[in-house]
Amino acid sequence: MTTGQLQSLAVMGGTFDPVHHGHLRSALELRQQLSLSRILLMPCAVPPHRGTPTASASHRAAMLALAVTDEPGLELDRRELERPGPSFTVDSLLDIRGQIGTECSLSIILGTDALATIDSWHRWQEIPELAHIIVMARPGWQMPNAGDLWQWISRHLAVEEQTPEGSPAGRIFVRELRQLDIAASDIRQLIMSGQSPRYLLPETVLAYIRENRLYEH
Repeated sequence: MTTGQLQSLAVMGGTFDPVHHGHLRSALELRQQLSLSRILLMPCAVPPHRGTPTASASHRAAMLALAVTDEPGLELDRRELERPGPSFTVDSLLDIRGQIGTECSLSIILGTDALATIDSWHRWQEIPELAHIIVMARPGWQMPNAGDLWQWISRHLAVEEQTPEGSPAGRIFVRELRQLDIAASDIRQLIMSGQSPRYLLPETVLAYIRENRLYEH
């Protein structure tokens, strides 16, 4: 990675167990809305706040690689799969900052549920020093205005016309996205029950799942 290539970089983390069209469409819309040069899709190895993923790290990475093969600007990032211990977001952001320098714009993409519990994250208060936060919101969602966390969020909240590329870090951007009501847990359940999850995820990913008999038990 070089500074010249990454004028406005964002990271979308998750288990991606498996990756589906909800993940991919949200990433694409954010890239277009916010003029992001690249979004790294970063599967976590050991999620600090949820159970162990069903599929192995290698399978989840392989499915993501297939999903983004033909979409410029969306890219698999393996750093959390290759790092031992819990997959703390702050560690990944520190690692990326070490690669891209201090001048490039860097953002972390979160859902509203993750934003509401960010104060339980490891070294969470350091995140705005390293990156912007981009919040994926459902249409009509409103930012709560009570409590210490929400006061902290409001201090960092960007105005609507701002975009991440204007500064390296420190702002919170809220963007409403087209909602595809798809859950990886539903896909796993469909496969386990012998039903087809076709059209919920890319055909290449579904073919990989079938070839490797993932989620059948």
